[in-house]
Amino acid sequence: MNDQQTGDSSWVERLSQFFTGEPKDRNDLMEILRDMQKRHIIDRDALSMIEGVLMVSELRVRDIMIPRAQMAVVNQDSILEEVFPLVIETAHSRFPVIGEDRSEVVGIMLAKDLLPFALRHELQQPVKKVMRQALFVPESKRLNVMLREFRMRRQHMAIVIDEYGAAAGLVTIEDILEQIVGEIADEHDLEEEFIFRRSKRVYTVKAVTPIDEFNDYFDSQFSDEDFDTIGGLIVHTLGHVPKKGEKVRLDHFEFEVLRADKRRVHLLKVKLLEPETQLSGDH
Repeated sequence: MNDQQTGDSSWVERLSQFFTGEPKDRNDLMEILRDMQKRHIIDRDALSMIEGVLMVSELRVRDIMIPRAQMAVVNQDSILEEVFPLVIETAHSRFPVIGEDRSEVVGIMLAKDLLPFALRHELQQPVKKVMRQALFVPESKRLNVMLREFRMRRQHMAIVIDEYGAAAGLVTIEDILEQIVGEIADEHDLEEEFIFRRSKRVYTVKAVTPIDEFNDYFDSQFSDEDFDTIGGLIVHTLGHVPKKGEKVRLDHFEFEVLRADKRRVHLLKVKLLEPETQLSGDH
């Protein structure tokens, strides 16, 4: 009884000190918050989000950006008819528009801007006619500052540039928010099903899909002796928890990480490779 009272008193004193501005150390703050969670004053989700907010103030855009090589891009001189397959396959809403190569981003194309041209059957127009101005940010920008800029400018994507002004990658507002609240589901995410077919050769697969179910669906032969899920297989193959945009080839499949955090993979894009593609990828 006395021990309990002593513990309560100690906790109250520390919380009181925090609110009066005494302990300003972040570790002290987290210790108090974890104590609050253990005592059910705040729940686990709230604690996780607070930790995420603190992390966002430390991370920079280079830490979460999609690298240049893994960006889904369109060329400014391509006609709209040519980019529709990419829009359908990736299900992205925004695409960097490039000039001569990926290092030269000249604008952003919004998928929704293609609809009026499709309705008017004007798909021979070049991409540069519909692209919008891009937002460029340095690799060193902190995520909390980036989030504030996204809100002020009412934009959802920024092109990350290196010290020479070349595009190094991209970052979205969703990427930052997921550092705080975890995976954000959208209308393209799966609901009850593990596997969703997007086109003839492209699928979206939950990382928690059991390997035996994956094998049944695709008639593949992946072993489930060491790993239960397809996400576990990917992490083992890469040797680390991959970031969004990382790719790996196994047998006649190309796996691309669509959603992941620091702890686990959530969603994968699976592409069935043509026989010649598979062969060339093995050499």
